[in-house]
Amino acid sequence: MTMTNPEEFALISAAHMGTLVERMGIEILEANAERVVGTMPVEGNTQPYGLLHGGASVVLAESLGSTGAALHAGPERIAMGIEINATHHRSATSGKVTGVATRLHGGRTLAAYNVEITDEQGRLVCTSRITCMLRDR
Repeated sequence: MTMTNPEEFALISAAHMGTLVERMGIEILEANAERVVGTMPVEGNTQPYGLLHGGASVVLAESLGSTGAALHAGPERIAMGIEINATHHRSATSGKVTGVATRLHGGRTLAAYNVEITDEQGRLVCTSRITCMLRDR
């Protein structure tokens, strides 16, 4: 994982233990306030037809965007998702998908991220935008 600070790595890893992020097999590969990259397996995150569940894509997008917002907020503050949207462009049936969250806005009270999720061939599976409210702990 590429981090701006080793302490941030420890905080993110600890925060995700025992959560939906861990249960869905999401792995954070790179994380800083400007950009967060993570992967998620398609297997185990499908709908009855064997396609990646749209809700799973949204969980990946929210997890990456919220991680970026938390890093932007800093250790004395928390980030809470208040809005997310997603457009599903194509299905994925195997392998892993990769999400890249890029900060669109980083203010004192709000942070917004654009998330692009691609399959192993680099094809766009989903685009999402998440907005997080930043509050004192």
